[in-house]
This record gives sequence, structure tokens and C-alpha cells, in this order.
Amino acid sequence: MLWVKAFHIIAIVCWFAALFYLPRLFVYHCQANAEGDKRGSERFKIMERKLYRGIMTPSMVVALVLGLWMLVDRWDPYFKSAMWMHIKLTLIVLLIGYHHMCGALMKKFAADQNTRSEKFYRVFNEAPVFILVAVIILVTLKQPI
Repeated sequence: MLWVKAFHIIAIVCWFAALFYLPRLFVYHCQANAEGDKRGSERFKIMERKLYRGIMTPSMVVALVLGLWMLVDRWDPYFKSAMWMHIKLTLIVLLIGYHHMCGALMKKFAADQNTRSEKFYRVFNEAPVFILVAVIILVTLKQPI
């Protein structure tokens, strides 16, 4: 089970790296569009697609599969009543939603239909940080925040 846990952590690190980087690419993509840089915009479309499909989504899938494996393997009456675990799982569901929102935004950029500002993406980029901090505190302290 320690191997499962190790690869789960590796997948989480990869997933979060992509979750932090894709919205940053959106910021730069907005800048390229504002400057009328068509070549830059096309380059960002490729980078965004490869990051989302090649790293971000596979990392999410691996993290979720291994996380569920550990949860099912260790499920006992404690987890049924452990509020920290329920909060953590809720935050993971929100993170999955954020992931899919990134995918929807990427598709808008790919179709040249982005209507959001660079400032929006700068703020949007910070959301997974709060989830990461909360989950780490929950898992480490094993208590509700």
C-alpha cells in the first residue's frame, strides 16, 4: 500500500503543477490576443491543449484512482464519522470541477471565443492554492479546519 500512496502523491504533485500552470497560460494567451499576436495565440493553444490532455487529465485520473483505492482499502467506521475526510472529499470534488472548468475555458480559447480578462485569469489561478492548503492541513492534522 505504500507504493500506491507514493504514486498517489506523485500524481497529485503533477496534477497541481498543471492546475497552477494552465490558468497562467490563459493570462499570457489573453496578453497575446490583446497585442494581436496571432502566432503567439496559436502557440498558446497548442501548449494549453498538450498540458490539459497530456499531463493534467492523466495526472488527475491516476490521483483519483489511487486515492479511491486507498480509501476503499482502508475504509472503516472511523472514516464514516471523520469530518476531516468528508471535508477533504468535498474539496476534491470542487477541484475536479475546477479542472473541468479549465478544460471548458481552454476550448473557448481554442475557438477564439474567450470573453474573460487577463485579470480574471490571474484571480482564477489562485483557487487551487486554497484547496491545496486546506487539504494538506486536513490530512496532516486529521481534524476539521
